Amino acid sequence: MNDKGKGTKQDRPRVAASSYLNSAPLIWSFVHGARRREIEWVTDTAPSLCAEMLARSEVEAALVPVIEYQRISNLVVVPGVCVGARSRVRSVVLVTREEIDNLKQVRSVALDISSRTSAAMVQIIFREFLGIEPEWTESTPDVAAMLSDCDAALIIGDPGMTFPRERVVVYDLAELWRKHTGLGFVFAMWMARESEMDRIRCVDFAGARDEGLAHVEEIAALYKDKVGLSFDEIRSYLLENISFELTEELRAGLELFYRLAQKQKIIPEVRPLKMIGE
Repeated sequence: MNDKGKGTKQDRPRVAASSYLNSAPLIWSFVHGARRREIEWVTDTAPSLCAEMLARSEVEAALVPVIEYQRISNLVVVPGVCVGARSRVRSVVLVTREEIDNLKQVRSVALDISSRTSAAMVQIIFREFLGIEPEWTESTPDVAAMLSDCDAALIIGDPGMTFPRERVVVYDLAELWRKHTGLGFVFAMWMARESEMDRIRCVDFAGARDEGLAHVEEIAALYKDKVGLSFDEIRSYLLENISFELTEELRAGLELFYRLAQKQKIIPEVRPLKMIGE
């Protein structure tokens, strides 16, 4: 394959995404597959850093925590594609020490510094659904260290699936969200600067997702040593826990999340979703 019709590297939009397992099916096509010449690929290790790169105009598009749509001005969203969960997500969890019987006993929470959306989500769960306000701190994702200082710890991404489970209680945040709302939850979406909408419109993010999902077994083989999970665990996680299509139910969950974030003063106002092409 040649680059005819694809433009030079300088002409291609710069696109960033995290290296977490849950983004692997969305980026496979751009790195290994049919769309590897559509963009200039920029990887980073945390979704929060991808949001900062987009805010600083260092990239034209990025896979961004959804709360950042309300914080970064002049963004548009790629329709139809997301990182979400209808119920159990496995990779976004709240961990407490085993002696804490229920979440209403939690008085302090350490938040994973790589988290943006999940940090807002856990604050909403405590304030809106449990009616309590713990003390919040930020920390690197080390469960033992976090629980040495706080009653609970928020851990996201690959570390959220691989830390030792001894003498702790683990709550899946997507399960908690569904218990209280009856809806699924969206953690991240592709977003672009509004001024770059025409360039990003030409990138087939939905097609890239579909190609990635068709190569889940290759992804599982590639990631199993990187993340410390078995082939079957990775395959089930990507096919059963993560939802990569923005359904009506997931969109309803996202819009509720925004309304509650405003109610709980996490964001000052709700900006309606502006989807490319809508």
